[in-house]
Amino acid sequence: MAGLDIIHPGMLTLIQDLGRFGVADQGLSQGGAIDLHASCWANYLVGNEAGAAVLEITLGQAEIRFQSDCLFAVTGAAMPLTLDGEAIENWQCVQAKQGQTLKFGYARSGLRAYLAVRGGLDLPLVLGSRSAVVRNQIGGLKAGQPLAAGDRLHLNHAQVAPVNELAGRQAAARFVPDYAGPVSLRVVESYQHHAFHDAEKARFYSSEYTVSQETDRMGCRLSGPAVHPSMDGIISEGIALGAIQIPPNGQPIVLFNDRQTLGGYPKIGCVARMDLPRLAQARPGTTVTFRRANLDDVQQEWIAFSRFFGL
Repeated sequence: MAGLDIIHPGMLTLIQDLGRFGVADQGLSQGGAIDLHASCWANYLVGNEAGAAVLEITLGQAEIRFQSDCLFAVTGAAMPLTLDGEAIENWQCVQAKQGQTLKFGYARSGLRAYLAVRGGLDLPLVLGSRSAVVRNQIGGLKAGQPLAAGDRLHLNHAQVAPVNELAGRQAAARFVPDYAGPVSLRVVESYQHHAFHDAEKARFYSSEYTVSQETDRMGCRLSGPAVHPSMDGIISEGIALGAIQIPPNGQPIVLFNDRQTLGGYPKIGCVARMDLPRLAQARPGTTVTFRRANLDDVQQEWIAFSRFFGL
């Protein structure tokens, strides 16, 4: 049967799709590709629907063998790629032959790469998604666990675009992000934004923050000038993707896909949906700044993205 063999999983390789929705009332995280931009492009390049399952490879150093001829694409972090020792490019559709080995070098910029294979990965849906969420022990190949050496993944055979239209397809340069520079995030003020006095907001928007080492798929912890609301805490409430929590130490936390479902820290607002992928690729030490979003602008960007990829 067509498939992929995991020779070496690297630091962390997870199966992801668009995520698991409508399960927060069960205490389950959303999951899904943390860089939606890169994940959608990987699937697009091989002719898959945006929701097809992909591999999310963190920092690189992974090695995968193809057990059948197939088309694949790698997007996201700038990881050197070789196919049977021959260098290949990211952000384009590549033909692999049965028995060939794909190796990922260490990421030169960014954190996470996405490997999509034509047809997608053939895995059972768990509550509507194939995404692996380690903290919930759900989805993926083995109850949410990261992939390990010796794992084999089977492929779907759905044909969603003619092969001769796909080989060599690549993303235009304007769609390939530069993961090396500082990150500017637009904020839609919401939640408890009224509890932050003008002076606190001014400090928040004028300051530079740094991505800390304590950053993972649950959230991005930042360090910099502290900001404080006029309240100590709130009754726990649901937390949206991109919510900016301010814990008692005043250091912002931007919440990602594997976030907890409830939280009692005040939140100044949410990061614009289209800005989150860039933050998801920010390494520790990256400079992050915030600015107020124009709501109409960020809504139109999200609508255009969703229509293009059929979300």
